[in-house]
Amino acid sequence: MRRTAALGAAGTLVTGTLLAGAIAATPASAGEHHKGASKEARGVQTAAARAAKKGIDWKDCPADWGLKTPIQCGYVTVPVDYAKPNGRTIKIAVDRARSTGDTKERQGSLVYNPGGPGGSGMRFPSRVTTKNPLWTKIAKAYDFVGFDPRGVGHSAPISCVDPQEFVKAPKADPVPDSEADKLAQRKLAKEYADGCAERSGDLLPYMTTANTVRDLDVVRAALGEKKLNFLGVSYGTYMGAVYATLFPDHVRRMLVDSVVNPSRKKVWYQANLDQDIAFETRWGDWKKWVAKNDAAYHIGDTPEKVQAAWEKLRATAKANPIGGVVGPAELTGFFQNAPYYDSSWASTAEVWSKYLAGDEKPLIENAGPNLDDKAGNIASENGNAVYTAVECTDTKWPTDWQTWDRDNTRIHQQAPFMTWSNAWMNLPCATWSAKQQRPVDVKTGKGLPNVLIVQSTRDAATPYEGAVELHKRLKGSRLITEKDAGSHGVTGLVNPCINERVDSYFLTGKTDAEDVTCAPHATPEPAKAK
Repeated sequence: MRRTAALGAAGTLVTGTLLAGAIAATPASAGEHHKGASKEARGVQTAAARAAKKGIDWKDCPADWGLKTPIQCGYVTVPVDYAKPNGRTIKIAVDRARSTGDTKERQGSLVYNPGGPGGSGMRFPSRVTTKNPLWTKIAKAYDFVGFDPRGVGHSAPISCVDPQEFVKAPKADPVPDSEADKLAQRKLAKEYADGCAERSGDLLPYMTTANTVRDLDVVRAALGEKKLNFLGVSYGTYMGAVYATLFPDHVRRMLVDSVVNPSRKKVWYQANLDQDIAFETRWGDWKKWVAKNDAAYHIGDTPEKVQAAWEKLRATAKANPIGGVVGPAELTGFFQNAPYYDSSWASTAEVWSKYLAGDEKPLIENAGPNLDDKAGNIASENGNAVYTAVECTDTKWPTDWQTWDRDNTRIHQQAPFMTWSNAWMNLPCATWSAKQQRPVDVKTGKGLPNVLIVQSTRDAATPYEGAVELHKRLKGSRLITEKDAGSHGVTGLVNPCINERVDSYFLTGKTDAEDVTCAPHATPEPAKAK
């Protein structure tokens, strides 16, 4: 779950016309027959049959998309409201890199979602074109397919505020000192929710995970695939879980990595509170690492001294924003990269170390806004808008401030690093204008094959308990646990114990007879000694 302030059978495919008939004749999956969803189920069938018949008109990608040949781009048309498949439509942007193997090796398309809500998967095919060694074997068997989910990027993008205004800094300290501070943040959250309704209100009622998953099934059909091969990371795991529930007999291979807890009791309010505690744990891991490498960074030789240095840095930025643009909110936005990803441990520490040595520039460049990056700011605002729209519309949120205040005050006492920042980001959901839905009850449906689940035990963004919960709900699934590790997104890291099993699963469909526990990947090393 990404916080933004802020990734058919082997051989020749059957023709779109033939496949359209096959899809139209196939009964809707059992999961889409849950109470109240019959219109949507029929709508998916209608949209998928059309997409299968039409296919995708693959062309070179537009120059400003930054996707060079041999990557190709196209669109898939989907209904805004699946209960009305003949009504208003939007176009879903997709791209692909063709498989590198021969015809006998080819197994179809592998579709990817990197998380969010609000993340774009359009960079996924570059894993083929850049010859990423972790994906070389799988790339021989599959076209790598990315897409922008509804509302994201090139797929009918939504917006809640002017992008340039969104990135301006410094923002208020997320940790409130008074009731007046809380009231000011509540006012900002209400204004943001109202901005979403004003700028994107016609799409907000349909910005749900269930509809995004229905779009995914239409994309599957447009690709000419009878069954879906899917790789989902972070929020992409929740998409996968919902797809497995609604379309169990449309799944061929599915791997979910760094898992959102699919329990209705968790999605989404409690999930964010759980995330706060997990972030604090991983923040502690990073502080220990920084202290261990004090010879390189000179921040503090114990975790307690590193924490004291952090509190001093926050106080300095609060009293006088660094460079006029980096306050406590911007610091949290930048430093959260360390608990998220091991790959950011050294670079984050180095920026901090340079600041302490008298060089503010790296901190300002990394944590402050870049008002000249208009394209980046549009993407950042759009990602935040989609995150908010999906989480707020997916489920009912508490509407009384007392609940938010009680819960976040309590969690802040044990997890001060992220709690209030996370609360303010999600608070627009308390005054959300669009009708809030009831989340899909994730469970195993008839025909679902073995799903592979990969998770580290100390993940900050998606706590380990989420993987355990999904494992319980999807019968026949296998769980690979990376013990004593915490980077978010495990399949992109070098760990042969995991990498070899991922390759085996996508290439053969085989999983271990039992769940597997792997040792952690290598601990990061300091970028350089000083």
